[in-house]
Amino acid sequence: MTEAAPDQALDAEGASSPTPQPTMRARHALLKRLADVVSLPASRVNAFERSVTGDLLVEMLRLAAPAERKRVAARLAPLAELPNSLARMLLRDEPEIAGLLIEQCASLNDADLIACARDATVEHRFLLASRRGLSEVVTETLIAFGEDAVIEALLRNVTARLSQNGIEQVVALSRRNANLCSLLLRRSELRPSGAYVMFWWCGGEDRKTILQRFAVSREVMQEMVEDVFAMAAAEGWADPVARKALQFIERRQRNRAAIAKSPYTSLEHAISDAAEGGLKREVASEIAYLAGIKPLTGAKIMGDIGGEPLAILCKATGLSRLDLQNLWRSMRRPESTADGRQHPDWERVCITYEMLAVDRAQTVLRYWNWSLSSALTPALLQAIRDGDGDLEGEYSAPERAAMMALAENFGR
Repeated sequence: MTEAAPDQALDAEGASSPTPQPTMRARHALLKRLADVVSLPASRVNAFERSVTGDLLVEMLRLAAPAERKRVAARLAPLAELPNSLARMLLRDEPEIAGLLIEQCASLNDADLIACARDATVEHRFLLASRRGLSEVVTETLIAFGEDAVIEALLRNVTARLSQNGIEQVVALSRRNANLCSLLLRRSELRPSGAYVMFWWCGGEDRKTILQRFAVSREVMQEMVEDVFAMAAAEGWADPVARKALQFIERRQRNRAAIAKSPYTSLEHAISDAAEGGLKREVASEIAYLAGIKPLTGAKIMGDIGGEPLAILCKATGLSRLDLQNLWRSMRRPESTADGRQHPDWERVCITYEMLAVDRAQTVLRYWNWSLSSALTPALLQAIRDGDGDLEGEYSAPERAAMMALAENFGR
């Protein structure tokens, strides 16, 4: 008896008795054999034959059960060459199936991975984030979705490569997710610029790590440009580009020109006065000018909850431990707890002061001054000009303090 043709096995229209459910042994066998063909080496099957077989396999898998698709994915994952249509389909399948290729298939290129990230789900992106050897373009795509779990997995993946653009995006995202800070600090791609910005919203331990790792010296730069200071002075400091760069490099931190205009004889005098009468707006503005920083930077430092920036300010400007204590007291910050022990915040500030060398503290302070004063948005500038109190709710406390400090001085 001959085997019935496929079309003869179908139910005839209007048949009175139901057709028995097929065992689908043929389908299972066919899926396996087609997967075997795709898996053959190049000596047995050429690229066109492999591609056509892959297209046929895709059409069958569209109607296959998840268990069948999973078996095929497991069979194809180790291949060094995989038809593109087949890879596309399986990478968009359920995470349990797609994960077999994502984790094991070395033949997937960046285009395959990026398409999977864009077209699939957050579960797929989480699996992608743990794949070995991810390139910069793939990691940037994953970071762009802003999904915390995916980014955390990516930062833990020591084999993934992150671009500086990607690092900057994660630094910005770390402001709302503190877990990203400690993970970022373990990445070799993080540079001082990102670490100094992230410092403002990091916890105490992460701040300590940033200062230990990224508070770099400017000694080499100072040696290399030592003669340029004389050149710039001979030109009357007329070039603003050179002047700004040399201000970052020079050893002197305090603003000598500001002392001549100030009602105080020195920076120490201003801080001592603040300790007695409290840190008023005018005194805070004078302290910033005398320390060689912008009022906005000073407002940011003095408005910081943790207090470590105060230690950096004092060490960078050559102030003593007593001056630091006076500045702390001027802000009415606690030095001891109710039971007489040293307050944890004050203890942390003291440790920060002692651990930093002057030159390294100056590097951090000057970068803050440079970045903060360069980051004034048009809206903030307009608010400073207008003194618009209705907009206060849109800005943080340090920014509002900066508005007050800058309002009377803006436009000098």
